Amino acid sequence: MGQTKFPPVDTNPLTGVALDGYDPVSYFTEAEPLLGSEEFELMWAGVPWHFANGANMAIFERAPEVYAPQYGGHGAMGMARGFLAQGDPRYYAVFKQRLFIFYSAANREAFLLAPDAAALEGQVKWRDLTGAEIAAER
Repeated sequence: MGQTKFPPVDTNPLTGVALDGYDPVSYFTEAEPLLGSEEFELMWAGVPWHFANGANMAIFERAPEVYAPQYGGHGAMGMARGFLAQGDPRYYAVFKQRLFIFYSAANREAFLLAPDAAALEGQVKWRDLTGAEIAAER
């Protein structure tokens, strides 16, 4: 029997939690992202995700492809350049209703200079590296 293969999700190397424990839904609903809690933990794409509350966890569970960061949370500019780079969830942008995580503030600024081109190149490289498709724009 085959196992479901998920594309690689960037996780904290010590805890194994996606987005260093930040709540992915909160990037879309709050002025600043919120740290989640083990109390509201959901397994998705083979790794645990933490949420600030049960409502956010339920929202994510219904549509994870909408709220999960692009490229599995790996650095968006690294992906646009063709490699998996660790992302830091403190450096992010919501562009065209999608969450992008960056390695650094400088990488975020580079992305924002030409976000359409960087996101498109990242999609191509992600597909090449992982075989995974990126969720369509909403």
